[in-house]
Amino acid sequence: MRTPDPRITLVIPVLNEARNLEVVLPALPPVHQIIVVDGNSADDSVAVARRFLPEADVLTQTRRGKGNALACGFERVTGDIVIMVDADGSAAPEEIPAFVETLVAGADFAKGTRFTAGGGSDDITLLRRAGNAVLSGLTNLLLRTRFTDLCYGYNAFWADVVPSLGLPEPAGTEPRWGDGFEVETLINCRVALAGLKIAEVPSFERDRIYGTSNLDTFRDGLRVLRVIFRETARSRRKRRRGEAAVSGVDRVVRP
Repeated sequence: MRTPDPRITLVIPVLNEARNLEVVLPALPPVHQIIVVDGNSADDSVAVARRFLPEADVLTQTRRGKGNALACGFERVTGDIVIMVDADGSAAPEEIPAFVETLVAGADFAKGTRFTAGGGSDDITLLRRAGNAVLSGLTNLLLRTRFTDLCYGYNAFWADVVPSLGLPEPAGTEPRWGDGFEVETLINCRVALAGLKIAEVPSFERDRIYGTSNLDTFRDGLRVLRVIFRETARSRRKRRRGEAAVSGVDRVVRP
């Protein structure tokens, strides 16, 4: 339900992030629901989540990969707004109100961006920055969007948008396309293809607190590239059928 006073659900995919969760979870603001989706961690991630947030909905994903974790979490959402939050400490919890305000002001999807006024990053490398610029530019060219930061996962949207994402069903154990890190690009493309109103929100990405990222720059970059071409083909099929037009992207500048 879309309301001026929405209930907020945070969905947090987790894989071996116990030390980070000890810092991240206590810093989260009080919200309607927090869903922690564990990817069969080998550390104490689940125990830490239950200790620091006993009221959280803690579950184990059905397959592997961030996409599957998000799909499992989205199934359990009871709030009006869903916010995707990484467990490594890179997402600033104080930015949550800006995402919520953007949605309440009329957007369907609030897209975090590091590459506009008010945004930035302590974490991104030159290689990843260049790759993101190329992939964002290609997506904008092929899908007629105006994304400034395609590969950033700090995003928020109204819960009624979930069906438009078309993520793989959580049921089943066989790997499926969309289960991995490509999910963030897949979500961005699907929201655009659905003709929904997208607004970019400046966001500052912090350094990971502990450990190393599960992201593989080249492998996951190729998966993102595959998403772009697959969704371009999907867009052309939809246009031939006269279905929803591709969305533009509005800019939201934080004062």
